[in-house]
Amino acid sequence: MTRAFSTAILVCIDLLREFLLGGAKTLAAFVGWDYARAHPELAWPALPWTIVAAGSALLGYALKGWWLALLAACATLYIAIFGQWEPAMETLSLVLIAAPIAFALGLLLGVLAFKSRSVEMILTPLLNVAQTMPHFSYLVPVMVMFGVGDHAGAIATIVFATPPMVRLTMLGLKKVPVEVVEAAVMNGCTNRQLMLKVMIPAARRDILIGVNQMIMQCLALAVIASFIGAKGLGFNLLLALNQLRIGQALELGICIVLIAVVLDRLSLAWANKGTDYFADQSFVVRHKYSLVFAAIVLGSIGLAYLGRFIFADGINYFYMIPHNQGITTENFWQSGVDWMVENWYQGLQGFNRWLITQVLIPMKTAFLGMPVIATFVLTMGIGFIVGGKRSMATVGMFLLFIALTDWWDRALITAYMATFAVIVSVTIGFGIGVLSARSDRASKIVLLVCDTLQTFPSFIYLIPVIMLFGVTDTSVLIAVIIYATIPAARYTIEGLRAVPLPLQDLGLMSGANRVQSFFNIELPLALPHIMLGINQTVIFALFMVIIGAMIGTDDLGQYILKALSDKNGIGNGLMLGLCVAFMGLAVDHVIQTWARKQRTALGLA
Repeated sequence: MTRAFSTAILVCIDLLREFLLGGAKTLAAFVGWDYARAHPELAWPALPWTIVAAGSALLGYALKGWWLALLAACATLYIAIFGQWEPAMETLSLVLIAAPIAFALGLLLGVLAFKSRSVEMILTPLLNVAQTMPHFSYLVPVMVMFGVGDHAGAIATIVFATPPMVRLTMLGLKKVPVEVVEAAVMNGCTNRQLMLKVMIPAARRDILIGVNQMIMQCLALAVIASFIGAKGLGFNLLLALNQLRIGQALELGICIVLIAVVLDRLSLAWANKGTDYFADQSFVVRHKYSLVFAAIVLGSIGLAYLGRFIFADGINYFYMIPHNQGITTENFWQSGVDWMVENWYQGLQGFNRWLITQVLIPMKTAFLGMPVIATFVLTMGIGFIVGGKRSMATVGMFLLFIALTDWWDRALITAYMATFAVIVSVTIGFGIGVLSARSDRASKIVLLVCDTLQTFPSFIYLIPVIMLFGVTDTSVLIAVIIYATIPAARYTIEGLRAVPLPLQDLGLMSGANRVQSFFNIELPLALPHIMLGINQTVIFALFMVIIGAMIGTDDLGQYILKALSDKNGIGNGLMLGLCVAFMGLAVDHVIQTWARKQRTALGLA
């Protein structure tokens, strides 16, 4: 049954890839390989890259104007000119198949959870676990049940990307004003009409924000799915990193980042774009973008035909630039890496040795040397102080599950790395947030940088640190710190800027100086929001520590990676994933409980 489902997914992926890249694989499945080889004229022609590039620019202009059009055009031009069009379209085809299925599944589950309290109560803990499970843990059961290849990568991507869609669908439907629902009922709407024609359109923005998050999750896992045979940029990036070809890895990483940024900006622009339901427009005005796109298609086909006569080297650059046949800057980047190693090696290695010997090893030894009972007393005590007996019991159950497995020591190593990264990330993020929150311009710049960095798949952060520090714990921790600083900075800025100005003015009028106003008014009011940012920082750090197992850490991530190569590793893979998830959920529970109590105490709930 699972093979039949995966075959259907694979057929869809192959069809889309043949539409984008050409080929006869689907045809051969029906008429046989011998007949397909004997009649190459029956192969589906590739879609000229100029159509995709110009079409994405047109879509960007239609959604948000010239800036987004220029971004989309430059991104697609870079991918094509640098000879990465084929793997980029392979990655995009996987995302374009997985995303609609994840959207439909997330929308359906979100509606069911909104309509039924019982369904919501069942889904909520499952969603909590799903969103704290490391990426690799999704690959293990999928590989066992569905095999390896593009279909397995797509199915893992669907499972991974559905939870944010479910959550934001529920949130959007809950935010629909009661007056809107009552007006629809008074006008005779049935339950089906009420949901499809009133509530879902009214919750459109939140649902489309869910689509944005879902697309980003799809792209993130589509890259990591290369571990189970999914083709595309992630597979090529994995090969480049294994061969320590840093220049090529950097080029591929830029391609992945560009796709992520363009998809993020297009989906956000779609979410924020309003619809004028009362506009009275002519046919030409109403369908102007469709007519322009039709002209683009005809023009691109004509250009591809002329390219057959213009280029003498046998490659039609107006039609399809073959993989690795475009411009490359690999040698430039590789020489830059070699120069840095030659000139900075002593200083970087000195810092590396100091950090490992003076900070990381003592911290790791302290974590591993703590008796199990002492760890339970410490963590459950924090839970009791924050949320009473219920929180103490919840934290204790999460830890008990980990303690009863064979990986308690590995969990402690994961905890020590995540703890170090969170302390540094929160310090840096809080400092940046406090300094930026005073200025509108600085806040916009920092939030823009955070938005951009958050679109990067976590895989990408490993490339520059490997260039500088090689394969060490230092490399992993620096990548984790960069990745986890984003939510700390974002939530600090948003929390401080959400403090009402009248309260700040009242404090100043009462004689408080700026420092007193910050510590006695602004910070207490913003702290619940900032703590939610710290919560996200912990989750980000755990995810990235597990991904860091790619370059040789000895934490839980290393065992999850081993489970991928073990045909009997499904049980271990799931158990290890749950260990990581329960670590995140324990911290999440404590912080959420504290933040909820603080909001209530401050009258913000």
